[in-house]
Amino acid sequence: MGEDIDAYLAGHAAKTMLRFITCGSVDDGKSTLIGRLLYDSKTIFEDQLAALEADSARMGTQGANIDFALLVDGLAAEREQGITIDVAYRFFATEKRKFIVADTPGHEQYTRNMVTGASTADCAVILIDARKGVLTQTRRHSWLAHLVGIREIVLAVNKMDLIGHDRARFEAIVADYAEFAKGIEIERFAAIPLSGLTGENVATPSPAMDWYEGPTLLAHLEAIPVDTDRAAARPFRLPVQWVNRPDLDFRGFSGMIASGGVAVGDRVRVVPSGRNTSVARVLTADGERGHATAGESVTLVLADEVDCSRGDVIAAAEGPPQVADQMLATIVWMADQPLVPGRGYWLKLGTQMVNATVQPPRHTVDVNTQAEVAATTLALNDIGVAEVYTDRPIVFEPYEEGADLGGFILIDRASNATVAAGMVQHALARATDVHWQSVDVTREAHAQQKGQSPRVLWFTGLSGSGKSTIANLVEKKLHALGKHSFLLDGDNIRHGLNRDLDFSDAGRIENIRRIGEVARLMADAGLIVLTAFISPFRAERAMVRSRLPEGEFVEIFVDTPLATAEERDPKGLYAKARAGEIRDFTGISSPYEAPERPEIKIDTTRETPEAAAERIVEYVVGVWSHEL
Repeated sequence: MGEDIDAYLAGHAAKTMLRFITCGSVDDGKSTLIGRLLYDSKTIFEDQLAALEADSARMGTQGANIDFALLVDGLAAEREQGITIDVAYRFFATEKRKFIVADTPGHEQYTRNMVTGASTADCAVILIDARKGVLTQTRRHSWLAHLVGIREIVLAVNKMDLIGHDRARFEAIVADYAEFAKGIEIERFAAIPLSGLTGENVATPSPAMDWYEGPTLLAHLEAIPVDTDRAAARPFRLPVQWVNRPDLDFRGFSGMIASGGVAVGDRVRVVPSGRNTSVARVLTADGERGHATAGESVTLVLADEVDCSRGDVIAAAEGPPQVADQMLATIVWMADQPLVPGRGYWLKLGTQMVNATVQPPRHTVDVNTQAEVAATTLALNDIGVAEVYTDRPIVFEPYEEGADLGGFILIDRASNATVAAGMVQHALARATDVHWQSVDVTREAHAQQKGQSPRVLWFTGLSGSGKSTIANLVEKKLHALGKHSFLLDGDNIRHGLNRDLDFSDAGRIENIRRIGEVARLMADAGLIVLTAFISPFRAERAMVRSRLPEGEFVEIFVDTPLATAEERDPKGLYAKARAGEIRDFTGISSPYEAPERPEIKIDTTRETPEAAAERIVEYVVGVWSHEL
């Protein structure tokens, strides 16, 4: 008995695994089809079946049919609405293969969830309601599945029982889809007429569709080749997740091998630093080994003491991945709020997390016609192509060569919500043609020469809050102390460097980005830089902070109530904004996001500009004293 169980478990473990998704438009029958697959593969326990029959009766299923969708639509909200919202994963197995299926949402509002399910799938089953034919969401999901690298496509024309198993209708739908598929370079797909509700051509052939001579859906899924060797055949890549150093005598680099294999003695390169070394030891959860391959989690001990940390990639010395800080990418926008070009987002690629900005899209793609459409931003569910800039070089590969180093997500810095998924196409030429020139006089040498620590004193607040007045007083006091400083004022900068920018959100973001770069360069020269700008958005202030060494960015919130600032109105701007003569005016027709944790907060209703300036100087001098 024990031997029989062991033999069964060994045979089960040896089965190949196919991950696939079901997708398509709302009410095409995705959940019902998955429920039928679970039922026909005998994956449902008796108590589950009894509960399913009871639920089906309570939900009002017609006739003696079981509502198989209830097996998958687990959320109460889904059952109430009759749609799938979340991605539901289910496991089942047959005699030949194991499966993990993801039931992805059909509603356009939840396209982001579909992308999540597709990102790990080997095959996509695109469902079409035989009564409705090819719809916009059918095209969108097909495009997205192809975009994330799925090459095995099954066109499941469902609900054939509701059209009398009409062969002509089936063939017309297949011809329509084939024309679309050719336009997005889907090279092949298998078309199967079926009914998820009755089970026809799902696991058993349908006598009513004897004109169809192909396999059932389950038989086709069992026969799809799973290319388990593809990742192993590619060059070795190990994104470092963790530097394992339990004591001073041991230093290893842990992570999952994304591709290729590694053995003791192999020559490897740490990217992006480019330092070459060799592998001294390969450690796994099962102990020390001589080699490991793609998909295995390992800890590598290298022969030399090299600079390597989380986010770096250990790769084959010959043919390492690329490194760049500017790249072209296809982006699927998944947030309700549209892309703001130039705004700083977190970009996560592999184990790397960097600050990134997205430029205005080159175009978006019309999923119905595949036409490239001019665009200035990306809205919910848009698919576009845009340039992405990162604040430091990152390690990557084109997505078509591998998703591990080719796929990324964008994260909103304020809400920490994922707003987009991206696929890297290639590095921009200027990113690889332009290199940093090393210099002998460092930023530390510049600061030492001036006898001070560089700082960026970032004054932010509403127009009329008193930023420029206080900043000017601070610089006068610093000058009197013999300090080297420079004041960048918002109005003055817009007369020259930023005269080409408007006051839209995008214009304000680019305004701050440029000022941030100028301030950073001045800090590199050892100066104390004072900037007086409204800088209304937290994300952009955080972006400037991230570009400077820890402690060099000092955020000074000049907190003045809107009513007080409007009463002062030294330039008459509020009056014009109220009269509609000025658009996008902060505090009136454009938002101001107050700092949440500024280093210094000035309440101008209680503190004079002179007193505020004195307090700021005392803070800066106090920090210097502490550093000394």
